[in-house]
Amino acid sequence: GPAGCPRTEPLSGSSQELFRGADRYDFAVVIPAGTVECFWQFSHQGGNFFFSYEVQRATGIGNSRDVLVTASDPNGFQLGLSQDVRGQINFLTKDTGFYQLCLDNQQNHFGFMQVYLNFGVYYEDFSPEHKQPAERKELNDTLEAIGVSIQRLQTHTFHMWRFYNFARMRKGADSFLLESNSSYISWWSLAQSCVIVLSGVLQLHFLKRLFHAQTSGSHKC
Repeated sequence: GPAGCPRTEPLSGSSQELFRGADRYDFAVVIPAGTVECFWQFSHQGGNFFFSYEVQRATGIGNSRDVLVTASDPNGFQLGLSQDVRGQINFLTKDTGFYQLCLDNQQNHFGFMQVYLNFGVYYEDFSPEHKQPAERKELNDTLEAIGVSIQRLQTHTFHMWRFYNFARMRKGADSFLLESNSSYISWWSLAQSCVIVLSGVLQLHFLKRLFHAQTSGSHKC
């Protein structure tokens, strides 16, 4: 892709199983001014596609932190759009293929953006409300119940990982904001201190001139 990230390979049916892509990613990417970066994620039909992002910092005139994010299916049809500092796009994949994610920084012509991304796809094979009555009876078996419990635990753990990554996004953005504010406050405080010292020196100079005694002639009060 344009950002140097290769397309993810299919999860199955490929002769190169060792080189297939991952189901989910989380990383930060720098988007130059006036450019669009795109990524592709493979998904089978019936998968749950999730995508969340957070603009951690932005530079340039105006310092706008809004970024335009779009998600499209393998046929190029747009499935979701978000234009904000942070956001999420979630949908159910109806087609098997590569889904495109694009981040647009064309509104910012003079500075880059650093955006943290967390996207991927997961599959929920277990849905007890759709099972047949005969299959529901099999759940009473001990091994089946253990398998269902483990699958539920894995699903809950996965969603906890998603919320954890979203918290990491917020923490990273807050860290950059605090660092920027600290630098701004330090320089502004130094400038104010210099002005105060200079004002004191000038006041002392003019006060000494008012009480300066003349050596000849009449004395002024």
